[in-house]
Order: sequence, then structure tokens, then C-alpha cells
Amino acid sequence: MPTLHFPEDPSLDHLRGQARRLLRGLREGDERAAALFAEHHPRPPAAPKLADAQLALARAYGFTSWPDLRHHLDAVLARTRSPHKVAPADDPVDELLRLGCLRYGGDSLLDQARAGALLAADPALGGASIHAAAATGDPPAAERLLAADPAAATRSGGPFDWVPLLYLAYSRIDAPGADPLGVARLLLRHGADPDSGYLWGGICAFTALTGAFGGGEDGANQPPHRHAEALARVLLEAGADPNDAQALYNRMFTPDDSHLRLLVEFGLGRDGSGPWTALLRQRPAALLEDQLSVAAEHDRPEWARLALAAGADPDGLGTRHPIRHGLRPYELAIGRGNREVAELLRAAGATVPRTDPVDDLLSACLAGDRDAALAADPALLARAKERRPNAVRVAAEVGRTGAVRLLVELGFDLHPDGDATPLHQAAHAGDAAMVALLLELGADPDRRDARFDATPLGWAEHNHQEATAALLRPVTGA
Repeated sequence: MPTLHFPEDPSLDHLRGQARRLLRGLREGDERAAALFAEHHPRPPAAPKLADAQLALARAYGFTSWPDLRHHLDAVLARTRSPHKVAPADDPVDELLRLGCLRYGGDSLLDQARAGALLAADPALGGASIHAAAATGDPPAAERLLAADPAAATRSGGPFDWVPLLYLAYSRIDAPGADPLGVARLLLRHGADPDSGYLWGGICAFTALTGAFGGGEDGANQPPHRHAEALARVLLEAGADPNDAQALYNRMFTPDDSHLRLLVEFGLGRDGSGPWTALLRQRPAALLEDQLSVAAEHDRPEWARLALAAGADPDGLGTRHPIRHGLRPYELAIGRGNREVAELLRAAGATVPRTDPVDDLLSACLAGDRDAALAADPALLARAKERRPNAVRVAAEVGRTGAVRLLVELGFDLHPDGDATPLHQAAHAGDAAMVALLLELGADPDRRDARFDATPLGWAEHNHQEATAALLRPVTGA
């Protein structure tokens, strides 16, 4: 089993350097180097050479040999693009595309509006290239350009060196009368690959399907395509692989499950022949299992039902994201007080682990079970506060106002140690009811987080959450 994660923006020189450092560590008696070498070299020699270190390193990354790793690296480098690093362009067509498409790094609604203004000022920009015609959803221009050059449907170009279908899927340009679905079908008829995509940072596959669904860690600036579901269906019906890890990740930040329903309909969790799942050695079943973990973390029973109905293993660990600390979905759900999801998993056959009275009390508190919480022994409650000092933050993440009120009443900390307070999180999420409650309970609106040195108001404004920002402005800095 691999023990190392393939590096972002990988290079052969970097990997060669790692192999040399591993060999040096072996010769100097470094314990970690020796352990990695012993685990991954099939026949560890007493006096290893550089080739032995390269073999062990390759196998630690999940490859059979150093040549296998190099072959993978060649494939990765050929598909890697960095749209988030592209500088402003002098060419107005390139600048239209740069501003108007999601780059997943520095995205802003302002840039997207500027792209719309550029097009309004010079409508001819939308027909200046097949990439621009795709991004602006202009069928007459696309038909004219493809009639003159049919191979243009699959040719990379523009500021990001993308094929036209990617500009179409990632475009957020407000073009009057646009028909992106018509252009998408036209491109597909001319040979465009429904699985078109690129590797962001050499590790994450951003496909046309990913672009259609949108979303992400900066979701307010990375909205779905205005025809997201219809465009995704066009791509899936044309053969796009529903096992799209990045699309699933980008859409996990909101409860909307329209993307999940569509991907399940087209076979999420099954097969494994898609080009990106094969290149990145992803297990389709694990991507489906991840949806159970998301449901368990964020209290989304309907997500759990969808994943279980599609055949997800209720005990599956998915892609084993380290943030979940190896916990199975049931453990995540019950540990966060998400009882309905926990019951769905238990009914589906999930293993129910043994707990202790402190765990049971914490689960009851996080579920907002007032009777169970108030009946608890004070010594047990004190142990619960020590074990889960961030309980209020967990309840705020789930959006459970009753649990937050109960926890504060029981003496749990409104300002636990960590990067952000519950008020920061609620402000960023746009949960106005939670922000109002936390302020009522005494949360400090001027508390700054440890990572960005920003107030909750700063978090709300960064994520364009005007409802929560409006609640915080009058009390911040007062």
C-alpha cells in the first residue's frame, strides 16, 4: 500500500533528489529511511545502491518500479496546466477568457463581471476564436469556425492552453442570448472528448464535468455553470466518467445534492475505465464511500441515502482523507451528534463500535438532547469538556442552533483554541441564524483567527456573505 502522497507540481529532478536523500539516510542509519526501505523494497539488500532507493521510493508512491513512476510523471506533465498562474494578457480575446473562466486560484465575481463588460463593449470578441465562441456560448460563431477548420474542436489554445470544451464548461461570462448547450453538442459532434480535462498542480483532475458543476473552497467566487445540471447531463450522455473526484470535492461544501443524484444516475462508484481515474489510480467505489463520510460529517441524511442506494459500503473509508483520522462513517456521524445519518448507516449494516459514557454524553450534547445532557453527572460533564473542547465549533459547523445553545449553557467554550471560532465559521458559511445566536450567547466579534488574523466580519465579507456581514458590522470594533 502506498505510504507517500504524490507531490504537487511534481518534477523528475525533485523525485531523483528524494531518492538520493533516501539512499543517504540509509547509509547514515536513519530509522525512518530504513523503515520505508524495508517496507517497500521487495528484496532489500544489505548495501543498497541508488537504483534500490529509486525502486523503494517508487513503490512507496504506489508504483511498481522507477520506470513506472517516470512513465506516470510524463503523463502527468503532459496534462498539467496552471490557469491560476496565468498573467493578464494584452490580447483582448485571451483576457476575456482569462477573466471569464474559473481558474481555481484567485477567482472573483468581479473578474467575471469584467469579462462580461469586455464582451458587451466588443461583441466580436466572442467569435474571434473557437475557444471564445465556446466560452460565450455562440453557436453561429462556433459553426462558422468549425466549418472552416473541423479539427479546431479538439485543439488546445487560448490563455490556459485548453480545448474549447473546457472554456465552455469553466466559463462564467454573462453573454446575452448564449446557448452553451448548443455549442457543447456541436463540439461533441466534431470529436470533442467529454472527458476533456487538465491536471491542476499535477495532482487534481479538473474535467469539463468539474467545470460544469463548479463550487469549491471559495464557492462564492466559483459558482456552478448557469446550466450546470443540463450541461453535465450532456457530457455524461456523451460518455463522461461520473467518477469525478474533483467535482465531488468541489460540491461537498453546500447541501445541494443535484450533482450527486446525476452522478449516481450515470454510475458513480462503478467501473474504473475513465481516463482520469486510471491516471490518478483512483478507486471509484472509494469516491462513492466518501459521500457517506460527507453525509456523516455535515448531517446530510439524503446524501447518505443516495450513496447507500448506489451500493456504498457503510463501513467504507473512501479515499482515506487524513482530516477524518481513519474514522468510519458511523463513527463520524455519532461523534458529531448526527443521529439520523448514524441510524441510516447502522440499518445498512455499519459496524457500531463500543463507546464510553463520555462519548455518549458528547454525542447527546451535539445532537441537542437537553434531557440527557442536563441529567449527566457533573464529573462526567467535566470530562466531556476536556475531551471535546471544540464542541461548540462542531455544532456550529453542522448548523444545529439548539445544540450550540445547550453546549454554551453547559459551559463549553465559545472561543476554543484553533484557527477559527464558531462565529468565524458561521459568518463564512452565511448562517445568519447561527451568527445571531452566537452573538446573543456572548461570542466576541473582534476575535481574530490564528491563520489569517481576520475577524468574523472579514470572513463573511471574503466569502460574499452579506447577510452575516450585515449582522457583524454594527458590533465589530464597537
